[in-house]
Amino acid sequence: MNIIDKLNFNHHPKSGAIDLLKYIGPGLLVTIGFIDPGNWASNLAAGSKFGYDLLWMVTFSSIILIIIQHNVAHLGIVTGLCLSEAVNKYIPHKIGYPILGTAMLASISTALAEILGGAIALQMLFSIPLKAGAVIITIVCVGMLISNTYSKIERWIITFVSIIGLSFLYELMLVDVDWNMAVQGWVKPTFPANSTLIIMSVLGAVVMPHNLFLHSEVIQSREWNLEDDKTIKKQLKYEVFDTIFSMTIGWAINSAMIILAASTFFKQHTAVTEIEQAQEMLVPLVGSNAGTIFAAALLLAGVSSTITCGIAGASIFAGFFGEAYHHKDLHSKVGILMSFIPALILIFFIDNPLNGLLVSQMLLSVQLPITIFAQVYLTSNSKVMGKYANSIGMKILLFGLGTVITALNVVLIVTLL
Repeated sequence: MNIIDKLNFNHHPKSGAIDLLKYIGPGLLVTIGFIDPGNWASNLAAGSKFGYDLLWMVTFSSIILIIIQHNVAHLGIVTGLCLSEAVNKYIPHKIGYPILGTAMLASISTALAEILGGAIALQMLFSIPLKAGAVIITIVCVGMLISNTYSKIERWIITFVSIIGLSFLYELMLVDVDWNMAVQGWVKPTFPANSTLIIMSVLGAVVMPHNLFLHSEVIQSREWNLEDDKTIKKQLKYEVFDTIFSMTIGWAINSAMIILAASTFFKQHTAVTEIEQAQEMLVPLVGSNAGTIFAAALLLAGVSSTITCGIAGASIFAGFFGEAYHHKDLHSKVGILMSFIPALILIFFIDNPLNGLLVSQMLLSVQLPITIFAQVYLTSNSKVMGKYANSIGMKILLFGLGTVITALNVVLIVTLL
């Protein structure tokens, strides 16, 4: 045991706000995954086509996300294993390996959308060709993942999330928002004609398989000594705060995207079908600063979501070998490259970026139920979780949510086809 391990082993959380503030971070890494370029496309389409009517879907999706992410974080805290390690250890390989294999494909699909979004932003800001921009985004993110420790990456992501949030706050100050309609939209479910595809896309862009692997991995970064129930219970309590706090920020940013589109494009009776189109139309409606800030925020979202996707991919691949993610470990490095390189190659064969984003969402929809039901099986198993296994009520809730998500994603796939 080295000095760092001894320090981590002897670290017991203390009561009070200081330890709680120190704990915040893992949830924000998950949050960046659902304010990624795929979300931008879905949210801008929702707001420009249906105004404030689909804001309720952001609320609904965020509630589902909090429940599912909270559950998988508990797996990481109680067992000390990430989801991929737990699949490898507790599920027979003839079932577990296909689960991890499809999760790896989902990570590639996610990376495609994230890298593509960053490349679109570079094209907006600096007129860099899309494919060249994709190469730049990939190289930058691989460099950050391989050279930086987790704690450094976490600080970068928290900074990026803060800047993205402030960017949309600034943009909302420039437009005339009907807040009465917005409040109504948040809490009143409506199903406008021809809105099924957008509703399913918003859900698919919020609840993502790679985030489940990511959260169970990064929640262990606090490395608290878990030799007694008191410490475990305190960490579980802090995790609840971190998850709710972080997902609420994601809810606010996703809501801001729809509100911005509703307050500008919907009023002009103009549907947004591409992210680049949104930036171009913002300039005459709101001003050049808004267009530049919009593109800069998209760049930060693309870079940061690509980084978290890389961590998830590394965690999934390392899980095949029963290992946790570590930026210096060979299997983790290979996992990063296996997520990014195929995605980058696919981008070179995509003529329409929007179609690329739609295809990536469809592939995620196929894999998501597999990950959710594997997670629920593990967290409901007393051999895995001990006395912290899901209660009967939680099992019913989680299996019910898994069934609903599966049904909704089947509808999405059918609609896209």
